Amino acid sequence: MKDKLQRNTKQRELVLNAVQARRDHPSADDIYLELLEKSPDISKGTVYRNLRLLSEKGQVRQIELSDKARFDWREEPHYHLRCSKCGTLSDAAIDYDAALDRLLSESSGYLITHHHTVFEGLCPHCR
Repeated sequence: MKDKLQRNTKQRELVLNAVQARRDHPSADDIYLELLEKSPDISKGTVYRNLRLLSEKGQVRQIELSDKARFDWREEPHYHLRCSKCGTLSDAAIDYDAALDRLLSESSGYLITHHHTVFEGLCPHCR
């Protein structure tokens, strides 16, 4: 039992390190394929499960898009840019506006804790 827990911890660390090493907001499949090259015994289920756990623990951020979820090494709230042609996802170079959370909380009665914004358009390469 202890070996299984240690192996899962090592696998979780592999998954976390893979996300943290990338700046392109990879999908779970991207992480799986990368780790498969380094560790041929890792399963897709292990990668997906550990990404979910890391996201729940706040160690990586999961970004839900219409086509698939992507993962981000940055834990603090921030905005993203997505190319509607090639699908590239990148960080937006503007500050997160927490005042919007407070404003909407006051006007809606909801307790807003954060928001996710993805700006869409054509990246410089696709323009």
